[in-house]
Amino acid sequence: MKPIQLPLGVRLRDDATFANYYPGANAAALGYVERLCEAEAGWTESLIYLWGGEGVGRSHLLQAACLRFEQLGERAAYLPLAEVVQYGPAILDNLEQFELVCLDDLDAAAGQRAWEEALFHLFNRLRDSGRRLLLAADASPRELSIKLPDLKSRLTLALVFQLQSLSDEDKLRALQLRASRRGLHMSDEVGRFILTRGERSMNALFELLERLDQASLQEKRKLTIPFLKETLDW
Repeated sequence: MKPIQLPLGVRLRDDATFANYYPGANAAALGYVERLCEAEAGWTESLIYLWGGEGVGRSHLLQAACLRFEQLGERAAYLPLAEVVQYGPAILDNLEQFELVCLDDLDAAAGQRAWEEALFHLFNRLRDSGRRLLLAADASPRELSIKLPDLKSRLTLALVFQLQSLSDEDKLRALQLRASRRGLHMSDEVGRFILTRGERSMNALFELLERLDQASLQEKRKLTIPFLKETLDW
């Protein structure tokens, strides 16, 4: 079965897989999210909350979990609340029919009473039906501006992981991993050249790798520093 297809332009990225995620200091979080996808577990192990700043891989892990469920033939729903909050909390109705629900950008609904009440009731329905819930936000449950005490209480039941930014060495390895998954070889020298000249965020680095991949295919050239300078006008 396919994950839920919402009429809102919400789609999973094909490259958002566990194999494409370089964990760095986030290996424990990755391990627990993968376990959530594979094992029958109690509710306390079926409720995970990921938080951290931009570019640490929150959305990647949520989408990777949905793609893993698709591979297993299970139904999964991915909702980036920052993109769908405008449609109102009724969008949460009946999500308990899915084996896994991934709610991204939980902070986008925090402080809105109707949304908080709908989230609280969704949590209860998912728990009662033995479903799994994966949450992501830019702040920890304690720091999230949730006003509804019952919802705040539900969030304390989650396994909470703070995702850490990658070090420069980890960013190099993440780039090399993503390049290898595309069939490209990236030497340490080329990778470090990108890190010294390009933008620092992982999203920007992966977008740059996409450009290089396309250019490499078109020109049938390997990733070298002269090729980078020519392609990126550095």
